[in-house]
Amino acid sequence: MFSAARLVASRVATRATSHAIMGALRPPPPSLAYTMRHFSAPPAFLDPAEVLDRIVTVVKNFDQVDPAKVNPAVKFADDLGLDSLDIVEVVMAIEDEFAIEIPDQEADKMSSIADAVEYISTHPMAK
Repeated sequence: MFSAARLVASRVATRATSHAIMGALRPPPPSLAYTMRHFSAPPAFLDPAEVLDRIVTVVKNFDQVDPAKVNPAVKFADDLGLDSLDIVEVVMAIEDEFAIEIPDQEADKMSSIADAVEYISTHPMAK
């Protein structure tokens, strides 16, 4: 049979264990620093200078463009004389170069090489 002292000791041990478990389940107080655990690598963006070189090369290789007119500040319609269909084809060539898909809303905003460089260099999936 159980003695009274043994029963009390058993209850005290059970209560101490349950407090230890509950304490482990409680969130830490706000004053403690938190450690974040990332399950993937942070996005790696491409270097804007590399993006600029690659886009200039893509535009220079486009059939309707005079390669001598291409520079980093050039605008597709104003400086190169491209119409809207040609601009769509240039954007598609840029998509192929960087292995991404540019949404139509963003593609409509690309009117120059600088716009394309800004978009591609900040896109986390561009390769």
